[in-house]
Amino acid sequence: MKPELLAPAGDLERLKIACLYGADAVYLGGSLFGLRANAVNFTIEEIKEGVEFAHKLNKKVYVTVNIVLHNKEVKFLIDYLKQLDKIKVDAIIISDLTVLELAKKHTNLEVHISTQQSTLNYEAVEHFKDLGVTRIVLGREVSKEEIETIQKVGLEIEIFIHGAMCASYSGRCVLSNYLTNRDANRGGCSQICRWDFDLLDENKNIIKGEKSFTFCSKDLSLLKYIKEICKMQITSLKIEGRMRSIYYIATVVSIYRKAIDEVYAKKYTYNLEYENILSRVANRDSIVQFFDGNYKEDCSYYNDRIEVSNQDFLGVVLDYDKDKKIAKIEQRNYFKKGDVVEFFGPDNIGITYKIEKIYDEEGNIIDVVRHPKQIVYLKVDFKLNVYDMMRIKLVKN
Repeated sequence: MKPELLAPAGDLERLKIACLYGADAVYLGGSLFGLRANAVNFTIEEIKEGVEFAHKLNKKVYVTVNIVLHNKEVKFLIDYLKQLDKIKVDAIIISDLTVLELAKKHTNLEVHISTQQSTLNYEAVEHFKDLGVTRIVLGREVSKEEIETIQKVGLEIEIFIHGAMCASYSGRCVLSNYLTNRDANRGGCSQICRWDFDLLDENKNIIKGEKSFTFCSKDLSLLKYIKEICKMQITSLKIEGRMRSIYYIATVVSIYRKAIDEVYAKKYTYNLEYENILSRVANRDSIVQFFDGNYKEDCSYYNDRIEVSNQDFLGVVLDYDKDKKIAKIEQRNYFKKGDVVEFFGPDNIGITYKIEKIYDEEGNIIDVVRHPKQIVYLKVDFKLNVYDMMRIKLVKN
């Protein structure tokens, strides 16, 4: 049985992108009780629309209710859970066991334990199983051998396979609270681990290095082990990134979708082209982190961190006239006549195209597209679909 491919959805557009590009399920946060205070997040009406869209495609929607609750918030929780139950979300993801008790008492909601619980051992999983949860999202720190032992408990297991890591145990950090008064465990993390610091010796003298000190984790990518992971029969493989762009979501979801499908079609070998595509959408290095049990100093940045803003994403297809073979494009980054680009979508990883003519909305020929979200038209001989994307032509490794 194929594992579920689970993708993040920061808003309705990203939910639709994730579903269309191959995710089996999405997870999202409402305007209450989630852990992404700086994300757009979903109103109840938007969650309802998202659930209806996903269910029509036979996809699932999980809602994060994984905030650490204070007394004043408990009285608002019951009504919120009842609304989610009425909307028919497929599960809620929780960390505070108060939410579990209230969900069991007042709703029929399925409950998953969040990675915020830092569940890393089989005894904890046994405990949560006895409490009536149906799935555990394991902490990012587990190795392959630990996952295999935990699976013997007989509960659904979800692991992270791609995205940002945390310098603390699966998000349990208080540095943000102390330094910026923003609570990481209540959705306000200011990512202190990515700041630059002065490194002091025992006499409090600044140690001069080539660059300032940080303790930022590198990102996670388990594409290298996807065949092995599929054989493990893990329930769900999770991509991190509710704050990421539609381009990031489309790219990462489509690559893992293709890789998983190829594994089950017995056609997959580790693909450097796929790895190259994944590496281009992130601005930090991606490694396997804890999965292979070889966590070393090169899994984090200390004084050599470089982050490069990605400019590959050029535009998104809004419409395609198959008779006239004209694509309507919404610009996302600068491009011009003569550029060699490629289109990709749920059905392909890249079709090369050279831009010969560009038309603006009045039908005038222009040479450059430089205005944010500018609408332009291109003559494209091959069929495109709404939500296909245009990017800089990637060079194969």
